[in-house]
Amino acid sequence: MEDDINVENMEPDMGVTSDDKLWAALAYVLTPLIPIIILLMEDKKNRPFIRAHNMQALVWGILVYIIGSVTSFLLCIPWLVLFLVTLYWAYQAYQGKMVEIPVITKLVQDQGWA
Repeated sequence: MEDDINVENMEPDMGVTSDDKLWAALAYVLTPLIPIIILLMEDKKNRPFIRAHNMQALVWGILVYIIGSVTSFLLCIPWLVLFLVTLYWAYQAYQGKMVEIPVITKLVQDQGWA
């Protein structure tokens, strides 16, 4: 696809607006709800910056719920750690940077979702 995005070569001045940064950050913090909403918004889902962050956030959100459910007997400590990591990635997205999530970023790119 010609609209595929390469995270390694993404420039900060690629036309990323403050709106794009906000939606990308919200996708991480309120995952998986906001990523699903973004997929339904035609004007947002086609923006390269939002698209890359959105799919990563969606996959991450699903994994967080699975990991949290499996490890729930540990008194919510895994949830807290995963949430803090998610907040860090949201902050990075709001700063206009691309987030490199181990395994997930490569999966999303290989599937052509971002």
